[in-house]
Amino acid sequence: MTQPHVHSAAAHRQSKADFRAKQRATLVGAFVNLPLALVKIVVGFLGHSQSLIADGVHSAADLLSDAIVLGAVRVSMQKADREHPYGHARMETAATTLVSLFLLLTAAALAYDGVSHLAGAGAIMPPTRWALAVAVLSLVIKEALFWYTLRVARKSKSKLIEANAWHHRSDALSSVAALVAIGGAMAGYPALDALGAILIALMLAFIGARYGWQSFRELVDTGLKADRIQVVRDQISTVPGVRHMRRLRTRTMGGHDAFADVGVFVDPYVSLTEAHRISEAITARLVRHVDEIADICVHIEPDGHADSDAAHALPLREQVLPELEQAWAHLPAASDIQRVTLHYVDDVIEVEIHLPLARVDRHAQEQAAFTRVARDIDAVACIRLLYGARRDTRRAPDADAR
Repeated sequence: MTQPHVHSAAAHRQSKADFRAKQRATLVGAFVNLPLALVKIVVGFLGHSQSLIADGVHSAADLLSDAIVLGAVRVSMQKADREHPYGHARMETAATTLVSLFLLLTAAALAYDGVSHLAGAGAIMPPTRWALAVAVLSLVIKEALFWYTLRVARKSKSKLIEANAWHHRSDALSSVAALVAIGGAMAGYPALDALGAILIALMLAFIGARYGWQSFRELVDTGLKADRIQVVRDQISTVPGVRHMRRLRTRTMGGHDAFADVGVFVDPYVSLTEAHRISEAITARLVRHVDEIADICVHIEPDGHADSDAAHALPLREQVLPELEQAWAHLPAASDIQRVTLHYVDDVIEVEIHLPLARVDRHAQEQAAFTRVARDIDAVACIRLLYGARRDTRRAPDADAR
């Protein structure tokens, strides 16, 4: 028995608001990076600054990153469909992997450029003041863009947007390196350009590797951390009717949502509808009290049911009921049986027979007769007789109109 989580209207509105914030942050980054990259590359070329050109290439990589992020955010907001029953949140994870790859490639390019400059630092022409001014402007713009994007990422709990924010920060740091390099080169120390590029490359590689590792863990279905899993266990245990649980499993998607499934043991004699109500209560409690849980699959199991070969070999209703009906066919109460309920407890079957209330005065002899029937059927441990008025299962005439 499973009970999926249905998002509330408030949650749906919050999701749409988060999407708009992600989209706006990404578009702002794209509109800033395109002209900024072009200006840095052109001024770096005209102003004899190799570090500013490298910084411009870094901004161009940011632009490509923005395009990937924007596409992933759009796709990840699509509703679940037949081919993607768990939704499209993993598109964010895949895009985070691509962003981290671009960060690593950019780091490698900057490191190579820095080593090349270090080897030939004496041949580099000193940069102009225009290059210095553009480096200062880039630093201010990229730092502001970093804080804006990071605020959106934390509010929407998006690892993808956070990775993109740190990409902006890495670009700001490369602008710092370019600024120091340009100032040092103008003061007569051209080697600072190469050393700054190598330092930024190492920082950028660290950020790319960190986000790449996080997305990889998510793609291989890494679950919630132990402390959060314990919170889930505690919440399930507080639901009335839950005796204990097993096989609680979780997996994260999109960097902020988690899907879970769990086997929950309940009284083996509760009705199917009561067991279903317990599963609904578990779902509602987890969604309300555990922020990460987006969907929970609850498998209801009867407490005391044996997990053994003998239990698994017990006959199903279609197999055992004909044998029972044949065995009690000669009894006077057989024609008045209203319902037969089977309880699979341990490695045996307990049978409940529902009879009209009018037969209750004959309970002793009829119970003895049915008990003798139970002795002749190996899988059946006992037969109990229950008496009551017949339940009217007819639908109201206007039920379809409601």
